[in-house]
Amino acid sequence: MSIGLGILLVAIGAVLTYALNVTVDWIDLDLVGMILMIAGAVVTVLGIVFAVRRRRSVSETRAVADPVSGERVTRTEDRVAPPEV
Repeated sequence: MSIGLGILLVAIGAVLTYALNVTVDWIDLDLVGMILMIAGAVVTVLGIVFAVRRRRSVSETRAVADPVSGERVTRTEDRVAPPEV
């Protein structure tokens, strides 16, 4: 979701900066467009970083001897990192 929001901010900023040829006295649309493009790039990068962090998993392997039968038991656990809010 944050990656899409970042792309949307970049697109709106590009339209404001490069496509509109409107002059408004109380606001500089080129500056607002550049700010939106920079914010969109930051949001996109953060979205990618959080998506990569969310997909990490922890693998753990243990080999122990069973006290009753004397067999070696290998146990593998795959834990996925908890989702970030």
